[in-house]
Amino acid sequence: MKLSDFKYNLPKTSIAKYPVSPRDKSKLMVLNRETQEIGNKVFTDIVDYMKKGDALVLNETRVFQARLYGRKEKTNAKIEVFLLRELNAEECIWDVIVDPARKVRIGNKIYFNDKLWCEVIDNTTSRGRTVRFNQPGNVYKSVEKIGLTPLPPYIKREPELSDKENYQTVYAKIDGAVAAPTAGLHFTLKLLQKIEKKGIEIVPIVLHIGLGTFRPVEVEDLTKHKMDSEFYEITPDSAEKINKAILSKHNVFVVGTSTCRALETSVTAEGFIKASRGWTDKFIYPPYEFKIASKLITNFHTAESTLLMLICAFAGTEFAMKAYKKALKENFRFLSYGDAMLIL
Repeated sequence: MKLSDFKYNLPKTSIAKYPVSPRDKSKLMVLNRETQEIGNKVFTDIVDYMKKGDALVLNETRVFQARLYGRKEKTNAKIEVFLLRELNAEECIWDVIVDPARKVRIGNKIYFNDKLWCEVIDNTTSRGRTVRFNQPGNVYKSVEKIGLTPLPPYIKREPELSDKENYQTVYAKIDGAVAAPTAGLHFTLKLLQKIEKKGIEIVPIVLHIGLGTFRPVEVEDLTKHKMDSEFYEITPDSAEKINKAILSKHNVFVVGTSTCRALETSVTAEGFIKASRGWTDKFIYPPYEFKIASKLITNFHTAESTLLMLICAFAGTEFAMKAYKKALKENFRFLSYGDAMLIL
């Protein structure tokens, strides 16, 4: 497969700037790989495709308010600091991106308010810096009050107060993501209760989605593309529940490409899940044999993205691209705040 195999034209008018309300009333396109049929439903209908004993695996990562604006000491220049990942919790050391980068050098201090500031201790890339915050303890808690929601770059508007809730799954628990696991944005607590009531096991895992999810693939030969590493964790309890569904020949419904990558990273030779935690840079593109996911819930992704490549690996490239063409024709809403897709 080549990069150009995943090209399609996405009009700006098809990119959702806001989510639908309530969130579980978004459209749902259903792709049946066996019959090659494509149907249109509403997201709440998803429960009809699940049976007692199935597992629904979702990503409990929580998007934190990663976009900060501060002032450089002495010059008072306005600096944007985008938090990427925590490197050392005890010493409050973080990887960040700064803008304008030319003004930010090692030793500079950036003040966000009278209580919070950071000092630049290293350069990582042209815009990347390593910084140390002055507040011991929970930096996540501090930035929650003053930071802005890190909306994706293709949503061409400033973050609003409503985004703090909208750009977050209802089951988000563990701070660490700078991008939402968007397939999960369609679930409401009421819908999850309905799913649980039907006898479906809801299984949480974690993968903290980084900015790499938006990074364009710049090589035509996909074997040469390198994914950014992202932290993930699958607990023994979650592994046991997924394996129980596999052993009893039930379906494993996977919510989103991030969840899928974490599961496929943690597979045993026998095709089961092992409990594990660490960093994954797993890149899934066609052809690929999925070991865990039997059904996949996802959103509509950008052209030539690693997310679209995973979808094509799961559904078949020709079938997936046919569905995208149909979605555009029928005014489905695309990307993070857009509509959903279920691949059976």
